[in-house]
Amino acid sequence: ELGFAPDPRDYGIGAQILGDLGVRSMRLLTNNPAKRAGLEGHGLSIVERVPLQTRPRAENIGYLRAKREKLGHLLDHLDPDVISLEER
Repeated sequence: ELGFAPDPRDYGIGAQILGDLGVRSMRLLTNNPAKRAGLEGHGLSIVERVPLQTRPRAENIGYLRAKREKLGHLLDHLDPDVISLEER
């Protein structure tokens, strides 16, 4: 434990820049529901969330599972067969 929030990012400055550029709505490429909520909380309209799916490998399955379980990332493609890669 380092005493920090798991993901301390704030999307306010990015949302402000997008607003200054005239962006009011967007398709958002993310698996992170906090990112969507953060941008919507600053007045941007997310018309679609486009999931980012990578092929899980033995080297990254633990990382992907941690993102899903600890941060709530939407990684539905990690099915039980894929999760068994972690044990290899």
